[in-house]
Amino acid sequence: MMPLIEKYRVNSLDDIKGQDIAVEEVRNFIRIFPSKKALILNGPVGTGKTSISIALAKENKMELFELNASDLRNRSSLEMVLKPSLEQKSFFSHSKLILMDEADGITTSDRGGLPELIALINKTKFPIIITANDIWQQKFSLLRKCCKIVNLKELKEKDIRNILIYVLNKENKKINEKILDSIAKNAKGDVRAALNDLESVILLEEQEIEFSEREKAQDIFNNLKILFQNKLDEDTVKIFDNSDLNIDEILLWIEENIPFEYSGKALARAYENLSKADVFKGRIYRQQYWRFLVYQNFFLTAGISSASILKNNKFVGYKRPSRILKIWLSNQKNSKMKSIVNKYASFCHMSKKKAAKEKSLLPFILNNLNSKTLNKIDLNSEDIEYLKEKKVDLVIANNLNKFR
Repeated sequence: MMPLIEKYRVNSLDDIKGQDIAVEEVRNFIRIFPSKKALILNGPVGTGKTSISIALAKENKMELFELNASDLRNRSSLEMVLKPSLEQKSFFSHSKLILMDEADGITTSDRGGLPELIALINKTKFPIIITANDIWQQKFSLLRKCCKIVNLKELKEKDIRNILIYVLNKENKKINEKILDSIAKNAKGDVRAALNDLESVILLEEQEIEFSEREKAQDIFNNLKILFQNKLDEDTVKIFDNSDLNIDEILLWIEENIPFEYSGKALARAYENLSKADVFKGRIYRQQYWRFLVYQNFFLTAGISSASILKNNKFVGYKRPSRILKIWLSNQKNSKMKSIVNKYASFCHMSKKKAAKEKSLLPFILNNLNSKTLNKIDLNSEDIEYLKEKKVDLVIANNLNKFR
């Protein structure tokens, strides 16, 4: 039995749901080729990047040559497989479309595949489509310059629901309305996940089933887009719940990118709410009032989103807070070492100033102590892990100095 995701893969760009702007940009890419030789489809998993590529090839009667970048991680394999496909004419069609799927897996080292891919893009006689989940990583800066970028958004719940209803009608199946709604909601914009869940329900022939919340770690770029460009609703305060970043790092990201979205009075309101979030952050750290965390989160989400009533759907290339983030990370590391030094000073009955002079030796001293002694010093697991990393760094630095 063919999986639903493959059975109902679209044959035409007109069948793509919820990505009207992206579809038009993709069609325009073929029209203007070869003024732009490569196109990057960037977006979360399950938003239709591969389906759009396949539909584009079918619509234009092009032979599709499909590669997966995770299987082509170095220069030699790219030269062996991709280079001939870019130089040879199609045997079956008047043209050819090269699809490089999952570019996130390609390497960037001197011997890696990314420099070679960029070189091949400049030489290609056929259009190339590259798909990625996060093309805004620093390593792709050179690749972005030589490609047209089209960003795909997560599908709305109603679009997911319509796709599920279409598949059910084709399969001549019916399921409980509550289950249908649960699948659409739980998919979080991921068509692939929704169809896989629907297939499970059909196979189980269950009319009463509960789906656990699908945890989907959203990248910070998508979170910022939702924060700045979606209308304020009850889900706004949950935007960063699945983020891998801590709330202090999120604050830095928001601070860096507010000027790209807001101007005038909206800009002032956004910074005012950001400052209030920072005030609560200070109170939490100074007084350990962790109940204030809810207020900090509120001003970082609803506060920032409500700064402007007028929302837009324009593309904004959000920037990483590189300078500020480096300072913050450095301060975090210094703070961690300072905490360890203070504990060491208290345990050894010496002044903090004297203990600070020995801080370069602490990773070697404390890493050799048994767990009982470490507990007496009051070192937690994070402290111990930090000291281990510090010891490795010091050993590497010492070895490098010997060869200089």
